[in-house]
Amino acid sequence: MTWQVCCGRYVSDFDTQLWYIARGMDFKNYDTEGFFDELFEAGSRPRPGASILADRVENLPDGDLLRRQAAAETALMNLGITFAVYGDDQGAEKIFPFDIIPRIVEPQDWRQIEAGLTQRILALNLFINDVYHDQNILRDKVIPEEVIQSATSFRRQCIGLNPPEGIWCHITGTDLVRDQAGQFYVLEDNLRCPSGVSYVLENRQLLKRTFPKVFAESRVRPVNDYPSRLGQTLEHLAPNGVLSPTVVVLTPGLYNSAYFEHSFLAQQMGVELVEGSDLIVHDGFVMMRTTRGLARVDVIYRRIDDDFMDPLEFRHDSVLGVPGLMEAYRSGRVALANAPGTGIADDKVVYAYVPDMIKYYLDQDAILPNVPTYLCWRDKDRQHVLGHLEELVVKAANESGGYGMLIGPASSKQERDAFAEQIQASPRNYIAQPVVSLSRAPVIVGDHFEGRHVDLRPYILYGKEIHVLPGGLTRVALRKGSLVVNSSQGGGSKDTWVIADGPEANAGAGSQSQQQ
Repeated sequence: MTWQVCCGRYVSDFDTQLWYIARGMDFKNYDTEGFFDELFEAGSRPRPGASILADRVENLPDGDLLRRQAAAETALMNLGITFAVYGDDQGAEKIFPFDIIPRIVEPQDWRQIEAGLTQRILALNLFINDVYHDQNILRDKVIPEEVIQSATSFRRQCIGLNPPEGIWCHITGTDLVRDQAGQFYVLEDNLRCPSGVSYVLENRQLLKRTFPKVFAESRVRPVNDYPSRLGQTLEHLAPNGVLSPTVVVLTPGLYNSAYFEHSFLAQQMGVELVEGSDLIVHDGFVMMRTTRGLARVDVIYRRIDDDFMDPLEFRHDSVLGVPGLMEAYRSGRVALANAPGTGIADDKVVYAYVPDMIKYYLDQDAILPNVPTYLCWRDKDRQHVLGHLEELVVKAANESGGYGMLIGPASSKQERDAFAEQIQASPRNYIAQPVVSLSRAPVIVGDHFEGRHVDLRPYILYGKEIHVLPGGLTRVALRKGSLVVNSSQGGGSKDTWVIADGPEANAGAGSQSQQQ
C-alpha cells in the first residue's frame, strides 16, 4: 500500500479510492453561521464574483474536486514549496497547506484596499524619515517620545540616514482582517522582512492549472508580474551613475524559515542569492565573491533583520551579516531594501498611532482603520486589559508568527494569570484588542465544505511609484473555530482572486481555457 497527500492529510490508495467515488460536492448545505463569508451571502447565495466558481464546482463530476485538491498538494510537494518552523522537532521543513477554493475580492473592495494601503505606506514612510531626522511628530506630541525611545526596533545607528529618494519601506506586507459587518481593518504592518509573496505566486500557478476556464471567465487580475516589478523597484535604488546595477538577495541561509522564498525570488528576478559570507566591503564598496573574482554589488534586497546585518554596528556576534555594510550604505555606495530602521513601524504600540500619522503628515482620515487597541503602558488601558483578559486578544509588541499572543476567550486561567504577570512586569511590551469575528471562506473538509477564518496580506512596492499587488496571501485558520492563521500555528493558504473592473485580467490562462 502506498500513501499520498489528499486534502491536507496523508491517505492510503484505498482511502483515496473511497474518497474519489464520493458524490459530487456542492455548496447547498454550506452554512455561513452568521459570519461574513468571502464567497457567499446568507442562504448560500454566491457573491457576484464567486458565481462562476460556485456553478462550476457544483457541476464537476463525482470525486473530481477532490482529485484536483490532491493534485495541487502533490504539486506543492514536488515543487518543494515549504517553510520551516523554529523549534519543531518533527523536521526542518513543512509543506504549506493549501486549499484550492480561492478567496475572491470584489472590485469595489479592492479599490478601498488599494487606496487605503497607498495612503498608509506614504504616511509610514514619512514617519520613519521623521523619527530618524527632525522628530517633529514627537515634538508636537502626536506620539509620546518615550514610545519611540523605548522601542526595541528603534535603531539609533540610523539617525540621520538618507535612503535614496527618501524611501525607507520599499517592500511591505500589511495584514488585513474583515469583521462580521464586512469592514476591513489593518491588523498589523510588516516592513522589516515581509514574507509570503512566493506562496502568492505559486498558489496562482496552481489555481490557473486547477480551474483554467473558471479563472479566465472570472476576469481575475494577474499577479505574475510581481518579480519584474520587484526587480524594477530594487534597480530604482541604485547609486547615482550606475546604469546597469547588480542586485542580490541576501539570505540568512538554508535554515531560515523563509529560505524557499529567498531562493524563489532571486531565481524569478534572475539575480544572485547570497549569504553574508559571500560579500565583503572592499575599498568602501560591497563586493561579491565569484568564480571570476570580486564583483561589485549595487543593491541588496536583504532578508535578514537589522540586528544581524553588520557586526560592526549591530550585534557583534552576528556571523550572518557583512562587516562595514552600514558605512558603505551611508556613503551611498550600495542601496538596501528595506532600509535599516524600518522596524520601528512594525512595533505594535507604534501601530496604534498610524491613524494619527496619516492625519499629521497627509491631513487625511485613514481609509483603512486600525483594530481598536489598548496600550498597556497607559495606566487606564492596562487596568482595563487586566480586568478583561478573558475577552481580549493580547499581543507582545515585537513578536510575530502568532507567538507571544493570548486569545482570551480560548485561554485557560493559568494562561491568563501568566500573561497578567508579564503585562505588569513590562507594560510597554503589550497591547490588547477586542476579538474580531474574522470573515470566513469555505475550505474542503473531507467530502464537504466548511467555513474557516481568513485574513489577507497584500504586498506593496514603493519605488518610482507605489504599486499594490492585486491580490495577496490569504491565510486560513484550518483548525475549526481557530482565529490564528499563521503557518507556524497550523494555518494554510488560498489563492486570492481580485476581480477586474475592466479588461485587465488573467494573463496567461488562455491556452487551457477549454477545461474546467
